[in-house]
This record gives sequence, C-alpha cells and structure tokens, in this order.
Amino acid sequence: MKKHIPDVDIDTATIFEPSDIFPEAILASRVEKGLFKKHPCGVYFQNIPVDKITKMSAIPYKEAEELGFMKLDFLHLGIYDHFSSKKEIDILVNTEPDWELLGEKEVVERLFQLAKHWETVEKVKPRDIESISDTLSLIRPGKKFLLERYLAGEVSRGELYRQDSSGYTFKRSHAIGYAHVIKLQLHLIKAGVL
Repeated sequence: MKKHIPDVDIDTATIFEPSDIFPEAILASRVEKGLFKKHPCGVYFQNIPVDKITKMSAIPYKEAEELGFMKLDFLHLGIYDHFSSKKEIDILVNTEPDWELLGEKEVVERLFQLAKHWETVEKVKPRDIESISDTLSLIRPGKKFLLERYLAGEVSRGELYRQDSSGYTFKRSHAIGYAHVIKLQLHLIKAGVL
C-alpha cells in the first residue's frame, strides 16, 4: 500500500528564498518531458537522497511522496510584497473590506484565483470569507456542476469540499487562505496601491 504524505504550502513574499534561512533544505525535483528539473517551490528537511551533481533530491517529488517524504512548498505571492510587517497584514485581515468591489468586473479580473471567473463571481455575489471560499471551490473543474444547486441553497459545504470522482479535492483550508489573500487585495485596490 502506498503511503500518502501531503505537502505543506507556505505563502511568502516573492523575495523569500528558503535556502537563505534554511541552508540544510534540499531542493525538490521533478521530471518534465523526461528531464530532471528543479521543483518550482518545494524543499525537503528530511534525509532524502541527493543528486551529487544538481544538489537536488535524487527522487522526484511524486515518487518521494509515495515513499513517505514530506515536501514543503514555499509559494511566492506578490501580495505580500506590499507589506513591511505581519502586523500590517493582521490589521487588514481583521478589517472588513469594501465587498462591493466584487461587483466590478475590472476588479475581479485583477484578483488572485478569481481573475478569469467573473461570471461565477457575478452569480455567487460573495460578501464574506466563507462565500469567497465557496466561490473558489466552485470554479474548480470538478465542482463547476454544483453552481446552480449552490445558488439555490441545495449544496452543503461538505459536498462542496468533498473529493470528486477523479480523486481531486480542493481543501477548505486552502480556500479560506486564498479568500484572505483576496481580502487583502480588495483593501489594497481600495487604497489605490494595486
């Protein structure tokens, strides 16, 4: 039986490099079109075999996961480049934005994850973190079919975030995290920063 060890995603500013703080981190690798390449954002902190030439994991990340290695993904999000402290972010995360901005197509087309989904945003009319999270789930290919039932109030959050027939699931925790990023963007758009 294959082990399934999920990776951990950590959002960072675009200037963050894991090796600056964690010199012991081993870069994750992947195979693309038959070529061994660096994973765009993954690192390991375990004793995983290392390729002596590339200094990357000698085991591509998909196989490493099956073998029980846990990858940390440091995801660069440009939104964090606009803040100089965690306190600034905390203040805005705990302040309600102008949710009416989600009714403007030009604004939605600039938002993380939602940029190409104006039609869905227009129908759902999200006005809080939960409804933005739900919208983020509804734009996923395996959940689009639930939109009309969701609008009619016939879809539970359990159904919305349940694994689909292909085995894919969009985790509610990811949706809520992404919704907070969108909330920050709305504040910055209102302030004329974005």
